[in-house]
Amino acid sequence: MTPHQESPFLENPITDFSGSWKLQERFNAVIPGGAHTYAKGDDQFPEHMAPYLVRGKGSHVWDVDGNEFIEFGCGLRSVALGHAHPAVVEAAATQMYLGSNFVRPSPLELEVAEELLSVLPGAEMVKFGKNGSDATSAALRLSRAHTGRDRVATCGDHPFFSVDDWFIGTTAMNAGIPAPIKELTVKFKYNDIASVEDLFDRYPGEIACLFMEPEKETPPRHGFLQEVRELCTRNGAVFVLDEMICGFRWHVGGGQYFHGVVPDLSTYGKALGNGFSVSALVGRREIMQLGGYQHDRDRVFLLSLTHGAELPSLAAAGEVIRIYKREPVIETLWKQGRRLAAGVETKVRDLGLDGHFGLLGQPCCLVYFTRDENKEPSQAFRTLFLQETIKLGIIAPSLMVTYSHSDSDIDRTIEAIGEALVIYRRALDEGIEKHLEGRPVKPVFRRRA
Repeated sequence: MTPHQESPFLENPITDFSGSWKLQERFNAVIPGGAHTYAKGDDQFPEHMAPYLVRGKGSHVWDVDGNEFIEFGCGLRSVALGHAHPAVVEAAATQMYLGSNFVRPSPLELEVAEELLSVLPGAEMVKFGKNGSDATSAALRLSRAHTGRDRVATCGDHPFFSVDDWFIGTTAMNAGIPAPIKELTVKFKYNDIASVEDLFDRYPGEIACLFMEPEKETPPRHGFLQEVRELCTRNGAVFVLDEMICGFRWHVGGGQYFHGVVPDLSTYGKALGNGFSVSALVGRREIMQLGGYQHDRDRVFLLSLTHGAELPSLAAAGEVIRIYKREPVIETLWKQGRRLAAGVETKVRDLGLDGHFGLLGQPCCLVYFTRDENKEPSQAFRTLFLQETIKLGIIAPSLMVTYSHSDSDIDRTIEAIGEALVIYRRALDEGIEKHLEGRPVKPVFRRRA
């Protein structure tokens, strides 16, 4: 379709958000920020186009006004199989009728632990939690106990590791966090081994552990992860890989398997439960066992949560793992991501938008950038893109595909993005104020409103 041709579904753009508008004031009156997760807040979507969602099936969702969308946010990447996947829902529902939480462990806890360890080479023990932050903060405490050190090194190019003070203290939203805690977290740069070496030189014998994702939008340069692994070993620090995003997307074994590196500890969540609340800390027995009592060292209070082994979510996670073992989930994520990327990149070239709009990341985990007429990062142009795609039935704060995105879903999305980029092109040429309806979206991490 050439840029001047109109898509057939432009005849009925989505314009009725009246039900959602009515809910906004009530949400903000009782929930700080209007959402329990900042990345889902009103300020992350175009003004008057922030739908409240009531149902999801596969790759589609429906809002309170009955509008239907193809959705690519994937519950902040937590849904990789698709919304309400029948086998996962059935596993959780079956367990609900048997009980959700007992006073003693259930055999299901062992079963799911063994299932998870079976797909993670190098991992010997596991502790379950409910959120990614449970697992990452537990990894930090465990590393400090194992090494007798206090400082933690984090990758400054990776945006989020925990809601807890040790990480949030490094962000713009660090109100309420004591200065001494902030000072214990130091940063290095991704793909810059000299910056990692510099931290170990500046803080000799002080760094308990090093946190990073295996990969985000930029792949590791050849040998980088292995070099970090070696530096941690040489300096007696625990090497921790945060697999919340890469896990069950790059490979069922995570980004570490994909890139051929074995950390000391790893943290998993998000796609592990396909939307159900479950996370996991896994790693070497020598370190993990400090959370138990079969050793002669001081015990570590490690992930002792009332709902850490809540059984319906564990049943869901167990079924997710089995689905990944028997079905081509990973292959499909890569295939459909490539299909989507190829179509979008063609639209970008046809409209002369190179450098203004583009895709980042691996096909299994696509995001996009928006830049203005000077090719500078632009929240206003991000808002414009969201505005135009939402009108055409696409919710795409990112472009994450799921196992449920069909060829027709992908093709319709490419077509809609093409139409949205026509408006993007006009806004570059004529001025965005002629096309943007309302205020721009804002970064999650900011100091003031």
